[in-house]
Amino acid sequence: MAPLLSPTDEARAAAERIAELTGRDHHDVALVLGSGWSEVVDGLADPDTAVTIPARDLPGFLAPTAAGHRGTVTSCLVDGVPLLSVAGRTHLYEGVGTAPVVHPAHVAGAVGARVLVLTNAAGGLRGDMAVGDLVLVRDHLNLTGRSPLTGSLFVDMVDAYCPRLRAAAAGAIGAAESIESDDPTADGPTVGNAGVRPAEGVYAAMSGPQYETPAEIHMLRALGADLVGMSTVPETITARGLGLGVVAVSLVTNLAAGVTGQPLDHTEVLDAGAAGSARLTAALRALVPSVART
Repeated sequence: MAPLLSPTDEARAAAERIAELTGRDHHDVALVLGSGWSEVVDGLADPDTAVTIPARDLPGFLAPTAAGHRGTVTSCLVDGVPLLSVAGRTHLYEGVGTAPVVHPAHVAGAVGARVLVLTNAAGGLRGDMAVGDLVLVRDHLNLTGRSPLTGSLFVDMVDAYCPRLRAAAAGAIGAAESIESDDPTADGPTVGNAGVRPAEGVYAAMSGPQYETPAEIHMLRALGADLVGMSTVPETITARGLGLGVVAVSLVTNLAAGVTGQPLDHTEVLDAGAAGSARLTAALRALVPSVART
């Protein structure tokens, strides 16, 4: 798809500053790390290739307010592939408008990335889902009531999450998960769908910050949603407008309201990320070069 958007001036300024500080003026893949995913940064890079910058030192980035977001931008190589990762997402519920929310997507375009990989923590709506599952987003429902686009920008969203990139990501994650689950030296119990090719699902984006009611979860199921969260969709829309391919991976960190009868808490999200950090790192180390070379 030909791009209908161009990176913002702030994104270009951020890209220039990143190049100055890292010595890399081009990145093939950009990655946004969601809640519970930030610890992945430490094990993702090839040795001695990572340069980490506080996000607040770059134009357009805000310090994150949600727990579990570091607020850093890292340039590195992953199996030789130049990667720019953002560990510090801004959400719509923070009340700062859509521009800071989608700024990482604009920066991805400005640094030359062809692919944007989005990760998130999500509530699982299906009965066959378990905490710790990795699920590739096949499609989404934008129920935030917001769009990052204004004006006559009629962006096609039929394949918002590129089928070709999804297939590459599924194969890479499945292979990495098989190795991880067979490793007798791995720490801790096997969680979620470790060792299994990841499922796909429809992600429903809500504005938050409150969690959904059981009635809302019933509605989302009726609409065809498999996952629910408070991010990802604005960045996807922007990335598609910029002509980037998008891959999104959800970590099921809790079962949605009314499924277990227990109240929901953000600490569940962080705990699930911590429990699966080695798996998440292995999955992304396999995914990044796979989608870059597809």
